[in-house]
Amino acid sequence: MRPIWKGYLTFGLVTIPVKLYPATEEKDIHFRLLHQSCGTPIKNIRYCPACDREVPWEEIIRGYEFVRGQFVTLTQEELASLPLENSGAVHILSFAGLEEIDPIYFDKSYYLSPDEGGGKAYVLLQEALRDTKRVAIGKLTFREKDHLVAIRPYKQGLLLSTLYYNDEIRDIDQIPEMAVEATVHPNERRMAIQLIESLTEPFRPESYTDQYREALLQMIQSKAEGMKIPAREAKRPEKVVDLMEALRRSLEQARRSKEVPKLARQPQPKAGAMRERHR
Repeated sequence: MRPIWKGYLTFGLVTIPVKLYPATEEKDIHFRLLHQSCGTPIKNIRYCPACDREVPWEEIIRGYEFVRGQFVTLTQEELASLPLENSGAVHILSFAGLEEIDPIYFDKSYYLSPDEGGGKAYVLLQEALRDTKRVAIGKLTFREKDHLVAIRPYKQGLLLSTLYYNDEIRDIDQIPEMAVEATVHPNERRMAIQLIESLTEPFRPESYTDQYREALLQMIQSKAEGMKIPAREAKRPEKVVDLMEALRRSLEQARRSKEVPKLARQPQPKAGAMRERHR
């Protein structure tokens, strides 16, 4: 795997050469747009309606629409000349507890590895963060944006996560449906807590799979082999009329699902032992 960025991590007066690698990958299934009558892939053409012709990439420039229909244009050289302190380096500005950062702020994650000559200082920062149970908060100019980032120990290395700025988080008050007024009975609250506790288990990410993607791949494979795909109607959840009854049934279902694995783990008697028992 090749690094997507190289630079420095500054920690006080300590400078650590580092490299950045993607920590995640999307596995979405992408479709091409085809012409229905002949199955030919459709081309996206850069077309200028004023000149009435296709425009090649070398004639494309960037513009910001500051008033409707009026643009300020910027060249790549002008963008590269912006006076940013964080260009080429991750500057650690402060430290905080991970629990203080709401998950809504996290965007993408990257592995931050040491580059040549930075091993000892890298390990020092990693161990100090682990011992103090802190997350480093810093800034990084990367892919034409000044990112707010959080750096934390992850397994044997460091993980850098880009964060949304506060003004990029939409105000929940903009959603009028969120202002719900309802009276919850103490028994309903008690049963809801019991249901949560009965379904609580350690988080094991490997036990979850993208079932939609798997079903879609299977459908694509079947169609490629000329098989007919049977139509299936999606199940709709029942409308909850009696909340207490729904909670009671949910609790019973959760208890049964925990009892089944226990029974499956019990050693089954051998066939010979069964015959001896019935004699």
